[in-house]
Amino acid sequence: MNTTPSGFDDLALRRRRARRTAMVVGAVAVAVYLGFILSGVIGR
Repeated sequence: MNTTPSGFDDLALRRRRARRTAMVVGAVAVAVYLGFILSGVIGR
C-alpha cells in the first residue's frame, strides 16, 4: 500500500469520486422509483 502523501491524496480523490458516483446512481434510482409511483397514481 502506498502511504506517501500523494497516496493519501489519491485515496481521498477516489473516495470523493466514488461518493459522487453513488449519489448520482442513488438519485437516478429515486427518480425511477418516484416515476413508477406517480405513473400509478396518475394512471388511475
